[in-house]
Amino acid sequence: MKAHTRETQNAMTPALAQEELVAGNQRFLNKTQVERDLLAQVQDTTSGQYPFATILSCIDSRVSAELVFDQGVGDIFSVRIAGNFVNEDILGSMEFASKLAGTKLIVVLGHTSCGAVKGACDHARLGNLSALIQKIEPAVAAVSSPEEADLRTSANLDFVNAVAKKNVEMTIDNIRNQSEVLKELEDMGDIKIIGAMYDIATGSVTFY
Repeated sequence: MKAHTRETQNAMTPALAQEELVAGNQRFLNKTQVERDLLAQVQDTTSGQYPFATILSCIDSRVSAELVFDQGVGDIFSVRIAGNFVNEDILGSMEFASKLAGTKLIVVLGHTSCGAVKGACDHARLGNLSALIQKIEPAVAAVSSPEEADLRTSANLDFVNAVAKKNVEMTIDNIRNQSEVLKELEDMGDIKIIGAMYDIATGSVTFY
């Protein structure tokens, strides 16, 4: 399978980009991944890259966007940080990917049983990790149920997963509120900003 070109990227719409990721995850689940010559794709992309999507995901070793969406060299921009939140640098990277490099879709991909979210639920503190955890804690506060303190910890996986989903939703809001560039592109219909959750037990991705 050839790497994306300017022509194939231009033919993509935000809806088609999402459909490609949905289809790729289905191939992953069905063990019918596309046969790729990755070194040939390296050669294909030597003079330029034309990814169709930008995916912000956690650093979790089980959640590689290229693998779970069955994509190859040059297909997606992959932004990874524990807890899949945004800051100034990540927003700048997304603006480059969308405005200058032409991607049509931004996906904020959370996942079940997220370690960073567990840390936020427990209000963990450890060196530089403390500042990272504090960026996720607003999502903990935004999930109102359950109210009992002993159920609002990492021991309650239903609560952890609810916080992980809320964190995705709040990250999408932050992208729109903190990046005029991306908000304008979305308002014009040039890109779409969506959320998704990856289930580490099944390998499936649910978009919302």
